[in-house]
Amino acid sequence: MIEAHERAAQATDDAALRAIVQGVEAETGDRFFASLVRHLASALGVAYAFVTELSADKQRFRTLAVWGRGRFLDDFEVPVAGTPCEAVLNGEMSHHPERLCQLFPEDTGLLDWGAESYCGVPLIDPDGGVSGHLAIFDDKPMRDGPRGIAIMRIFAARARAEIERLHAAAALRASEERLARILQSAMDAIVTFDDALRVELFNEAAEKAFGVPATQALGGSLERFLGPEFAGALASAMTAARGGAAPYVWAPGGLSARRADGGTFPVETTLSSVEVGGRRLFTLILRDVDQRRRAEEELRRLSLQNAYLQEEIKATHNVDEIVGQSRALTDVLDQVRLVASTDSSVLLLGETGTGKELVARAVHLASARRDRPLIKVNCAALPVGLIESELFGHEKGAFTGANERRIGRFELASGGTIFLDEIGELPLETQVKLLRVLQEREFERLGGRQTLRVDVRVIAATNRDLPRAIAEGTFRQDLYYRLNVFPVRIPPLRERREDIPLLVHYFTRRFAGKIGRPVDRVPRETMDRLVAYPWPGNVRELENVIERAVILSTGAALEVAPELLPVHAFAPTVSVSTAGDARAVAAASTAQDARAGSAPASTADPADVASGAIEDDSLEAIERRHIVAALRETGWRIDGPNGAARVLELNPSTLRSRMKKLGIRRSTEVT
Repeated sequence: MIEAHERAAQATDDAALRAIVQGVEAETGDRFFASLVRHLASALGVAYAFVTELSADKQRFRTLAVWGRGRFLDDFEVPVAGTPCEAVLNGEMSHHPERLCQLFPEDTGLLDWGAESYCGVPLIDPDGGVSGHLAIFDDKPMRDGPRGIAIMRIFAARARAEIERLHAAAALRASEERLARILQSAMDAIVTFDDALRVELFNEAAEKAFGVPATQALGGSLERFLGPEFAGALASAMTAARGGAAPYVWAPGGLSARRADGGTFPVETTLSSVEVGGRRLFTLILRDVDQRRRAEEELRRLSLQNAYLQEEIKATHNVDEIVGQSRALTDVLDQVRLVASTDSSVLLLGETGTGKELVARAVHLASARRDRPLIKVNCAALPVGLIESELFGHEKGAFTGANERRIGRFELASGGTIFLDEIGELPLETQVKLLRVLQEREFERLGGRQTLRVDVRVIAATNRDLPRAIAEGTFRQDLYYRLNVFPVRIPPLRERREDIPLLVHYFTRRFAGKIGRPVDRVPRETMDRLVAYPWPGNVRELENVIERAVILSTGAALEVAPELLPVHAFAPTVSVSTAGDARAVAAASTAQDARAGSAPASTADPADVASGAIEDDSLEAIERRHIVAALRETGWRIDGPNGAARVLELNPSTLRSRMKKLGIRRSTEVT
C-alpha cells in the first residue's frame, strides 16, 4: 500500500516537472520568468508564485515575475527584513506550512494576499552568494513542503543562469554602445572591411571625409575610395598582415583617397588586421592631411588670439565708462551709435590722449562683431621692417629669423575689428597692401603664395593732418579716401571743460582703490586749478596727474602739487569775443557748483567790472564776463535760436540761475 502511494506521488511529481519544463524550455528573458511562475503555481497547485532578484546591498528584493490567483500581477520591490523570504535570501530553504500571517505580522502584504503558507528556495551563484529566490504562497495550509522545495530547487539554477545571461547581455549592449559612441566621435575616419574589400564599418568621420552616408558605403567595395597609389599600397599592406609580418602598417603620407564626388585629398593612414570568427577583418584609420593642416592653423590662430586677448585683459580699459556729459562728447557718441551698426571704415581724428582707442572700442562693442576680437595695432610702435609681417603674417623662411609660420593681425581679427592706431605713421609700401585689403578683402603672407580672404572691419586713428601728409607725399590719397568713409573728430579736453570734474572724480576713485589711499574728496580750490588748466596732453595727461596726486596725497583730500600744473595756466587770458571758450568755462563752473553745492560767489561792483578797473581772475569772474558778453551780443535775449543760452550751449533755466547767482542784471550793466 505504501509503495503504491509513493509511486503515485512520484508520478504526480514527474507530471508537474514535465509541465513546468514544457512551459519554460523555449522561453528566455522576461518570458522565461513569466512562464516559470505560471507553470510552477499550476503544477504545485498553489495560489501565488514569484521569482526575485536581490539588490546589491542585500536589503531589498524586486520581483522579476509574479503569478497570483490565475493572472500575472505587477512587479514590486520590498525590504527583506520581516518577511518570510528573509531566511531564504540569507541562503536557507524555508517552509512555513500554516499561520503565516501570525508568524510575520510586519509583512502586511501577506494579509492582502490572504497567505496561509509559504515555501522558498534561494538562487545560489557559483561562488556561493545569493542573487535572488523562487517562492510560492497558498491561501490554505501547505503540508507537503519538501515536495515543493525539491521541484523549485531544480528550476532555481535555471532561473539564476537566466539572470546572469540577462546581465551579461545588458553589459554587452552597454559595451557595444560605448564602442559605437567612441567610433562615431573619433576625429579620424575609421573603415572596417573584409578580404574582399567589402565595407562592414563606416564611422561618422568617414562619412564626412568621403562625402557619403554610411548606409551607402556599408556592403559596398572600398575600391571606390582609393586612388591608384593607395590601392597598390593597401594590397601590399593586406598581404603583409595576412602573413603576420606586422600587426599594423603606418603610411605617413604620399597617398590620396577619393571622395564620392570624384575629388581627391591627401591622407595619412594606418592599417590593422584581426581574425573574428574565422574571418580576417581589416581596419583602416585615415586622416585628411589638408584638414589636419587647417585644424592646426586654426588652433595656432586661436592660441595667438587668446594670448592677445589675455594681454588686453591685463591692460586697463574704460570700455564701458567713457566719462563725460558735454555736448562735444555726446556728439561723438551719437556718431558712434550711427556708424556702429554698419561695416564702414571709421577714421578717428584727434590729438594725443583724447581717447581714440576708447571710441574705437565703443564702435566695436556696439556692432554686430562684438563677440569677435578687437585687434589693436600701433603702427608707430612697430619697427619698419616688421610692420608687414605683423599685419599680414609671414611664412617660414620668408626672411632671416622666420623659423615658423606667423599669423598676422588681420587673420587674427577675421570676423571682428582691427584698430590701426597712428595710421599716419604707416610706411608707403605697407599702405599699398593695406589699400588692397580694404578694397579686395584679401592679401598674402610675407613670403607666401596663397591668397587669403578676411572679413575685417577697419577702424583707423591718427593725430596727424593727413591732407597735409598727402600733399607732402607721405600718405596715399587713395588710402585716405578708403579710410575716411566716416570720420569722427574726438574733441580735446580743453573743448569740453565741463567734463573735467567728472573725470577728476572718476580717476580719483579708481586710483585710490587701486593704490589703497583713503582719498575721497577734491577741494574746491584744487578743482578750480584742474578745470582752468588747458591740458595739452588731454585725458591721458589728466589721468597721469591724478594718479600721481593720489600717490602723494596724505589724507582724504586730493592734493595736486604745484609742479604738476604750470602756474600760467591757473589764470588764463580769455577774450570776451570767443564764444566757444565762454561756453566751456561757464558750463564747467555750472557743473562744478552743482556737484559741490557751493554758495554763490561774491560779485564785484558792476561798474568796476564794466570799466575793467578790477581784473578778477577767479572762475566766477571769468564766467560772469563771458555771460555778460554773450548777452550783449544777443541783445540780452536769453531764449530762442538767437538767444544767449543757445550761444553758451546752456539750458535757458540754467542760464537764468547763473545770472541770478552772479548778480547779472541788464539794468546794472553798461551797454
